[in-house]
Amino acid sequence: MDAQDVGRILEETAVLLELKGENPFKARAYANAGRVVRGLLDDINQVVADGRIGDVQGIGKTLAHDITELVTTGKMTVHEELRRLLPAGLLELTTLSGLGPKRIKAIYEKLGVTNVGELEYACRENRLASLEGFGEKTQQNLLSAIALREKHRERHLYHHAREAADGLVAVVRQRPDIACAEVAGSLRRHCETIRDIDILASAPASARKSIMEMFVSQPELEAVVARGETKSSVRLRNGMNADLRILDDVEYPYALNYFTGSKEHNTVMRARAKERRLKLNEYGLFRLDGEGCVACRDEPDIYRALGLAYIPPELREDMGEFEAAQRDALPHLVERGDIRGMLHVHTTASDGVNSIEELVTAARSMGMSYLGVCDHSQSAAYAGGLPPERVRQQWEEIDRINGKLDGFVVLKGIESDIRPDGSLDYDGELLSGFDFVVASIHSKLKMTEQEATERILRAIRNPAVSILGHPTGRLLLAREGYPVDLRAVIDEAARLGVAIELNASPHRLDLDWTWCKVAKAKGVKIAICPDAHSAADMRDIDIGVALGRKGWLEAGDVLNTLPVSEFREAITRRG
Repeated sequence: MDAQDVGRILEETAVLLELKGENPFKARAYANAGRVVRGLLDDINQVVADGRIGDVQGIGKTLAHDITELVTTGKMTVHEELRRLLPAGLLELTTLSGLGPKRIKAIYEKLGVTNVGELEYACRENRLASLEGFGEKTQQNLLSAIALREKHRERHLYHHAREAADGLVAVVRQRPDIACAEVAGSLRRHCETIRDIDILASAPASARKSIMEMFVSQPELEAVVARGETKSSVRLRNGMNADLRILDDVEYPYALNYFTGSKEHNTVMRARAKERRLKLNEYGLFRLDGEGCVACRDEPDIYRALGLAYIPPELREDMGEFEAAQRDALPHLVERGDIRGMLHVHTTASDGVNSIEELVTAARSMGMSYLGVCDHSQSAAYAGGLPPERVRQQWEEIDRINGKLDGFVVLKGIESDIRPDGSLDYDGELLSGFDFVVASIHSKLKMTEQEATERILRAIRNPAVSILGHPTGRLLLAREGYPVDLRAVIDEAARLGVAIELNASPHRLDLDWTWCKVAKAKGVKIAICPDAHSAADMRDIDIGVALGRKGWLEAGDVLNTLPVSEFREAITRRG
């Protein structure tokens, strides 16, 4: 080990001691020792071997012992024990500007935040704004620091990639010599996380050089990785890589199909082509007898040539789409315009930033006809959870607002915490007063699969529960969901008539799309909800619909496509 390695571990130990709440003088001693070791002129290995480490100013007997152990064994007992006792992600938080050990300790103890992803989610839910010692400005600064860190991640959340890609495509489409331009790859297939952005365009060869010059000169670029007349690669300021490929009009539909993927889907497509004595690649659909190419004007033509109905990009994962397309039995996928109700929206009563009236205005502007208010229940004290008396006050407020509305309804909902034993946060009498109840787990996330499954099953058996919220508790790129037998949960939800939420927050997207198809087959309704903590967050419903489409959902599978009267009837109809 060199002095830098030893110094880093000593300083890391100091941080861990502070996070654990140990004597601050002890933590400071380790931090000072780290700086001293880093500044040694002699080789740290030789100093330890000679027994001189205890003679170094600032290194006492205990520290000399710990440094000797570290240099000779590669480990330091006190450091190892602290790492074992504290979540690993807490050290990750120290890399964020403006977040020292004291503040990390506070958000860990008061909010249960253990890593950067959970911190971002807490900030997005406005939980740090009211936390003592923080405030709105600190919360915003932390979000900026997290955004800077995100630049260096390999994968990116869907909404970040979508925003960046849409901006690039809009710039490309402004050129009059561009016939077509579209996003391809995993983003076009609506995957939850994205590695990079693929853009395809068609244009005459004479225009390609100038189009590429325009593309690589965008202000949001951090670097040009490669430049050519048919393909250029850039790195954006948000850390994502983006490729632009330019083709002629004839090649474009084949390339769009190929670069959309997935690999598994493409493999089956090529096999089907071979069965018909054809060869399919990104350049065309060629006859193996040498008689040229099968002319396809667009992607639907390619699928027809292979004996298939057109398969939407979202479904191209080789997960049953070919069988359905061959039978002409593909679903008529849900669309954004099918959604009539905005459910699971938080207000200023808990951890939201907008009033009910402001949320109503925003929901109406988005074409909604009802709004389901769902503030946190009393167990979620960190999020301003509502005690019973505050619930009743909100009901009165909703009644007053509904009395002034024409053709729009505010529903009395709640996001009730599922306690560790599976019970809900209020007694039966209070729960019966809500129009609907979303039951969610927010605490005690470390469970076995059996514990998590039994906890959820007991909760949805409560006759007050209408919707199971974010059923696995995952945070994308931040936290794995708790282990749970989703088949058992879906089966029970089907028996009881309980809906399951597809939480449209781009940090959650939970229920995962792969399970939407399973729930659909069982007749379980899916509620696509933004879990919004502001009026702006309600736009996440678009992402929820995109992932619902990927999960084969049709309008009839989605609870909040119903008119409000039918919605009320559906949530009160229990098995």
